[in-house]
Amino acid sequence: MTVARAVLASFSEILALHVWEVCRLKRAARQDRAGTRRRSLTGQPAPRAQSVFLAGFMGAGKTSVGEALAAHLGWPFIDLDGRIEVRQQRSISDIFRDSGESEFRRLESEELQRVLAEVEGRAAVVALGGGTFVYPGNAHSLRNCGYTVFLDAPVELLWQRAQADGARPLAASENHFRQLYAARHSRYMEADCCVQTGGRPLAEVVAEIAAGLPWATGEGEEQ
Repeated sequence: MTVARAVLASFSEILALHVWEVCRLKRAARQDRAGTRRRSLTGQPAPRAQSVFLAGFMGAGKTSVGEALAAHLGWPFIDLDGRIEVRQQRSISDIFRDSGESEFRRLESEELQRVLAEVEGRAAVVALGGGTFVYPGNAHSLRNCGYTVFLDAPVELLWQRAQADGARPLAASENHFRQLYAARHSRYMEADCCVQTGGRPLAEVVAEIAAGLPWATGEGEEQ
């Protein structure tokens, strides 16, 4: 391993630890606020469950975690990229290749609005595309419509997962991949919660998300 790669790897490990600590503090603050609300509303029902939106970079596990979380909660699961592909009758890679990223982002925002209208008034788990949450208009809509979770992992692991997939239009170059991750990271951190997926069993990740939901009472979620 070159010195530069060693430095990058070390930086990524430090960043992951920092993100984990920020996530822990954010979860603790939310749980404290939720507990205060419940104590101040003794005898009143817990907050109504809202949809959960999973954000994160390529390879973070949004689809696999989303499917497992939906099964755990007994809610429907929606994959935003999958919805786009069905409506457009072509793959995400084909859209990028034939129409460009700007057109894809327009289609993505339109499909997101359809999904938000679909889940209004009911609970669902929605896996977003890698770039969905970083666009301000999308992020604003999502924060007003449900609970957002940032799934993260060390960038080296994200790169490995993206390469294993083999169908990522923005994962052709490792250098570009790392730069894009760094550029998007601060936006992802604006989510309500952040959860690390690297090197962890799927069930453990799902349990952490479910336990941190604002309306979780230990007696099931109100729907």
